Amino acid sequence: MNEQIFVILGWIGMFLMILAYFLLARRTLGPNNISYHLLNGIAGVGVLASSVYVKLWPVAVLNIFWILVSIYSILKISLKKK
Repeated sequence: MNEQIFVILGWIGMFLMILAYFLLARRTLGPNNISYHLLNGIAGVGVLASSVYVKLWPVAVLNIFWILVSIYSILKISLKKK
């Protein structure tokens, strides 16, 4: 794949991470809001793709856990609503 794709994925992921945190800080989204965790999960995927491409393994592992926590939170919230 083209290197630029991974660079763009990394930038988009970073932007979404900051956006999710900003929206949480503003209380636009809360920790019990699926959108907050979706933003974080998608952000983690973007940063993960970029960090694996450039072989930044500590960042890659961090984002694997970031994604797993997002998935866990989404499932927890979804099951609670039922």
